[in-house]
Amino acid sequence: MSNEIRTVGILGAGRVGTAIARKALQAGYDVMIATSKPAGEISLIVEIVMPGARAVEAAEAAAADLVIVAVPLHKYRTLNPDMLAGKTVIDVMNYWAPIDGEVDDFENDPRTSSEVIQGYLGAKVVKTFNHIGYHEIESDGREAGDPLRRALALATDHDDARAMVSAFIERLGFDPVDAGPLSAGRAYQPGTRIFNGAYNEAQLGQLLKEAPDAAAA
Repeated sequence: MSNEIRTVGILGAGRVGTAIARKALQAGYDVMIATSKPAGEISLIVEIVMPGARAVEAAEAAAADLVIVAVPLHKYRTLNPDMLAGKTVIDVMNYWAPIDGEVDDFENDPRTSSEVIQGYLGAKVVKTFNHIGYHEIESDGREAGDPLRRALALATDHDDARAMVSAFIERLGFDPVDAGPLSAGRAYQPGTRIFNGAYNEAQLGQLLKEAPDAAAA
């Protein structure tokens, strides 16, 4: 199967989802947006907030070459695993108990939140875009080689998904830095140095090497 991305399906129309949608549209992707509401109910807001994107039903968004899950994390069980099994899925969500409250699914599981999501969906999950502010997704993208170009970490257990998402990150204007397996996403969860800062490729690579949880996971 080709790793080339033509269509991007985004599940969720919050701040992160809409920011990625606008950036992906600028990069030339065909972008589809779905929420828990029927497509007809969100078509106008999609046209206004993400001109060029298409409001669709969840099943159509899930059929895209690349799917981005950007729903509130506590609502992850509203996602249909039958639609996403085997798909390459970017998880932009974060579990941040001090802000969002404790969720038993994540408090009582030694796995990272993305590993829990992968187990539920049966998808090839890639954790990225979770350690950059939604407004920075649009403002910080730069051409390759720009000395101010920002780097984004990605973690996954699947090599084909890693290649696909790395290409997507590059096309949106960032340098992808491979953190390793999905469990290594622990190194840039909320509260970590990576989560709280912005780094170039060399800096981010060094921080990932220094992260003890990532190395031990």
